[in-house]
Amino acid sequence: MGEDAGKWISRVSHQLKRQMSYEEDAEEERELTNMQKHILHFILLEGLNRDLFQRDLEKEFKVRRSTATGALQLLEKKGYLYREPVKEDARLKRIVPTEKALQLRSKLLKNIRRREAQIREGIPADDMEVFIRVLKQISENLSSGERAKENDMIYRKEESDE
Repeated sequence: MGEDAGKWISRVSHQLKRQMSYEEDAEEERELTNMQKHILHFILLEGLNRDLFQRDLEKEFKVRRSTATGALQLLEKKGYLYREPVKEDARLKRIVPTEKALQLRSKLLKNIRRREAQIREGIPADDMEVFIRVLKQISENLSSGERAKENDMIYRKEESDE
């Protein structure tokens, strides 16, 4: 079976988190968690091309609605974004970065590009493509397992309600 993939994913994840904390030098960046930085980066980049909504964050980061809601509420409280109702459907709230967030855009991009270069250093492009493909498959495998577990819980609840 070989080495434990989950152990290596966890190790690399911790290393990435440490690297991100080393790069913090602005007070604004220190007040953000790594996840909040990733969300803000996504909003700042993707928001250039299209309107963004909470469901976009849920899909991009593979998080539950409650997790996305909490992250957005904190970013809103810290002054990095606000949510405004959409004219066609007031239930939908478009995510809009504030000036405070826009001022961080170039710095966040620079840090992410530098970290990405560090990650890819010494790894042939073909190997990196395979690695990314494998990571995506691992993510899908884990998502399928979560969906199966949720469906099983729903099925059990329906049985107990009968």
